Amino acid sequence: MAVTQAEKNELIKKYARHEGDTGSAEVQIAILTADINEINIHMKNHRKDYHSQRGLMKKIGHRRNLLAYLRNKDVTRYRDLIKSLGLRR
Repeated sequence: MAVTQAEKNELIKKYARHEGDTGSAEVQIAILTADINEINIHMKNHRKDYHSQRGLMKKIGHRRNLLAYLRNKDVTRYRDLIKSLGLRR
């Protein structure tokens, strides 16, 4: 159900701003998006799993805050990230 370490490393490589970058907003948002997508798949099969549903809501809120931060800090980085992740359809 969780994102594997290999997938996480791929996301870090793809969205890192420089070598060794693991904590930038882009990387955090990409990892949270992957987690959210995995939990969404789980929730389709297990509708009454309220513990996972709460975790999903917390991750969505965290991602929303990071996206708002990035939008306020640098709009072009925000737009590029939204486009590459496929958010805001």
